[in-house]
Amino acid sequence: MEFEVKLPSLGDDDDAVQGGMVALWLAKVGDSLAAEDDLIEITTDKAAFVVPTPKAGKILRINVNEGDDVRVGDVLCVLEIE
Repeated sequence: MEFEVKLPSLGDDDDAVQGGMVALWLAKVGDSLAAEDDLIEITTDKAAFVVPTPKAGKILRINVNEGDDVRVGDVLCVLEIE
């Protein structure tokens, strides 16, 4: 089954950031990841955030490239999960 990994809200509720730039992918297509493994680094004008994968699975597709701007809710990649 396929699962879309979306950019979550970054930061706490009072100062939640609505988006940023893809600085670095920490995994690639074909990699198998456990839940909570580091997936991608997002930078904003104030901070850098590492986004973990929400579920265990294998990366089927990456939808955004390093240097792309992303917003909360954008699909970052697609996992194959059991």
